[in-house]
Amino acid sequence: MTDWEWQQYAIETQAIRAGQRRTPELEHSDPIFATSSYVFDSAADAAARFSGKVPGNIYSRFTNPTVRAFEDRLAAMENGERCIAVASGMAAIATTAFGLLKAGDHVVCSRSVFGNTVLLFQNYLAKFGVTTTFVDMSDYEAWESAIRPETRFLFLETPSNPLTEIADIHRISTMAGENGSLLVVDNCFCTPALQKPLDLGADIVIHSATKYLDGQGRCVGGAIVGRQELLDKEIYPFLRTGGPSMSPFNAWVFLKGLETLSMRMRAHSENALSLAEWLESQPWVKRVYYPGLPSHPQHDLAVRQQAAGGGIVSFEVEGGRDGAWKLIDSTRLLSITANLGDVKTTITHPATTTHGRLSESERAAAGISEGLVRIAVGLEDVEDIRRDLLRAFA
Repeated sequence: MTDWEWQQYAIETQAIRAGQRRTPELEHSDPIFATSSYVFDSAADAAARFSGKVPGNIYSRFTNPTVRAFEDRLAAMENGERCIAVASGMAAIATTAFGLLKAGDHVVCSRSVFGNTVLLFQNYLAKFGVTTTFVDMSDYEAWESAIRPETRFLFLETPSNPLTEIADIHRISTMAGENGSLLVVDNCFCTPALQKPLDLGADIVIHSATKYLDGQGRCVGGAIVGRQELLDKEIYPFLRTGGPSMSPFNAWVFLKGLETLSMRMRAHSENALSLAEWLESQPWVKRVYYPGLPSHPQHDLAVRQQAAGGGIVSFEVEGGRDGAWKLIDSTRLLSITANLGDVKTTITHPATTTHGRLSESERAAAGISEGLVRIAVGLEDVEDIRRDLLRAFA
């Protein structure tokens, strides 16, 4: 089927069927093409493929059938025209930046993003003459004021990591469009099962496939989704030259993960909402951050923009770092790891892990306190998760 034909199917069907091209062996499951190179019918055929005059596989750094199947499937699920798969979520952001930016360009970025994203823009792209202005994600006047004539794109992740702050994608995309800029949205926490930024006006969607797209913590990968012309002209050439490539094996694992994405995201969201409601009732919890709670500052926006709240719950405890560490160290069921999107529930201290490389003032500006704990709620029985936290607190 063509990409357009897949758009008429539900996301659950796309997740299982889109992107597969059966070989002459007529396999039912997607195959892994574990090859670094491909043979050509003739020297002329090789020349035509390398020049782009004839489509086809050239070298697995930038053309591989298994990777392409994952790209096509995820593009269909995001209602995008094109997807480029890369080696990690950070590679997806870096590849987008190197493809779109040049010296003298400017980026407006939300403060409420993953710590390494801040460092990429602030420490590394700055070396190449790219400047970045960081703004509070829900301060729309700040977004508008920060945009300059040389602003190439605006960048945000919604919900944010770890405070689950929500940004109005359509509103910010309108600001970007009026300036001739692009809007890039990290959709890692929601995935297309819960949120489709392209439908809301975004130009590019970023994924860390390592998280929910895989769903079982097996492989590292990333993806960029958007318009065919934009990705082919601006971003794909950097993948071909720079080589931040996804391995065929990882692509095959992600294909399997996509097949169950919708049902997993619903289950993650149900468990997370139940846990968040329980945490709000606990005297040892100062504040809970979860978009599905009416107490969340952007709850109404989350209801309009997302199909559910997602699987991430953050909360503050008394005692600062000492209190947070004691709670984390006293759990017995939860996994102490900074990764998320797994069927296993994970718990971490953002100030010293995911955002530990930021300065104290930068963490304070992003609202990440020493007493903040982040839980990526898995698919265990939620009562067992509650019991583990209650025992840890006691």
